[in-house]
Amino acid sequence: MKVITDKIEINTRGNADIIDITTKVQDIVTRSGIKEGNVLVFAVGSTAGITTIEYEPGLLKDLPELFEKLIPSNRSYHHDKTWGDGNGYSHLRASMLGASLQIPFSKGHLLLGTWQQIVYIDFDNRARQRKIIVQIIGE
Repeated sequence: MKVITDKIEINTRGNADIIDITTKVQDIVTRSGIKEGNVLVFAVGSTAGITTIEYEPGLLKDLPELFEKLIPSNRSYHHDKTWGDGNGYSHLRASMLGASLQIPFSKGHLLLGTWQQIVYIDFDNRARQRKIIVQIIGE
């Protein structure tokens, strides 16, 4: 059993910016030399999340619209009163989506569906430089 930890750094626009990181994760798995195992992808920070979607124009509009309906950005949250940064909705959306995702791989290739990509969603209310931890476990 071998464990390798690496990272991805990206710049985001915030406001439900959805970034396809599939190729970056696959590149890390390939460089690791590990052929069979699992890769954990973890969003560092409390206003972003990781999931899979079909990365296509319709869903890139639908997903932010869904989060806006569920957790509107135009209302006040208790967090906003605590810190005055106006991003309480960002924290709630990120906690609902989740900070990590585990993907199996075999023969050095991620076992994703044909139309399934790994995406990072930055819910914060401003552009940010973000870090994503990628940890590979396998042999």
